[in-house]
Amino acid sequence: MGRLVRYARGMAPDLDVLIRSNTDPLLFLVYHRQFTHSVFFIPFGGFICGLLLYGLLGKRRGFTLKQTVFFTTLGYATHALLDACTTYGTQLLWPFSSERFAWNSMPIIDPVYTLIIIALVVAAALRKNPLLARIALAWVLVYPMLGLLQRERAETLGWQLAQQRGHQPQRLEAKPSFANLWVWKIVYETEQRFYIDAVRVAIDTAVYEGDSVEKLNLQRDLPWLNADSQQAQDIERFRWFSNGYIAKDPRRPNRIIDVRYSLVPNEIDALWGIGLQPDAGLNEHVSYLAERNSTPRHQQAFMDMLLGR
Repeated sequence: MGRLVRYARGMAPDLDVLIRSNTDPLLFLVYHRQFTHSVFFIPFGGFICGLLLYGLLGKRRGFTLKQTVFFTTLGYATHALLDACTTYGTQLLWPFSSERFAWNSMPIIDPVYTLIIIALVVAAALRKNPLLARIALAWVLVYPMLGLLQRERAETLGWQLAQQRGHQPQRLEAKPSFANLWVWKIVYETEQRFYIDAVRVAIDTAVYEGDSVEKLNLQRDLPWLNADSQQAQDIERFRWFSNGYIAKDPRRPNRIIDVRYSLVPNEIDALWGIGLQPDAGLNEHVSYLAERNSTPRHQQAFMDMLLGR
């Protein structure tokens, strides 16, 4: 029962995805992983969840309200810290800071991590074996630490690659690709451009050089943009969300992309971006565009990197 309550409340912070607007496409970017994920909201979130679950489950199973709230708060507390281990960005210190913490030690989606935890917890419950539960807890802690080690290896390769090109990056980040800790996307910034590459850090290492794109320059790339328009404000909101890693889409006019994410790690084929219209009204918002269609070419290129081919 305690494990069920903790699991249910551990997922509760992601209810913020329901905060959306029909008129403001970027509103969900502002609120996802914001106040519900703040460490300062944990006692309130855990208490609210405890009140809701006490009547549904806790009271029927003989738990007191205090015990139910204790379990729900434990579950709620795990969520934001695990999210901060990913690359998306989590506002842990809201409302005192809007900084998006991303420790880049785990993929946003990682079935390897999740399925092993579920298997061990279910086995522990069915067999009533506390040792399996302890192994699950150890896995919960060890895997992100392994991710940190892999991130350092990937960043080292990224710095070496930049130096070979004669670059002195202003900043460089390594981000794990989908569902693994072997293939990492390297993004680094120079004065004028973003460089996108991939590295494989298994027992052996490999570098998959990619491409580069010019950093967004509003005067050059969008000379028609009114600085007082809602579209201009939305660009700055998207810049904040993307941690400044934005560029004009090299393939599509009037589209700005987040260069940090792509289906193939060493490509600039961004997963999401915003679309602008030169003839939009002063108060009209940009459009939010997401492209996550994985083609056979994407899958083959990714698997070649993953398997070291």
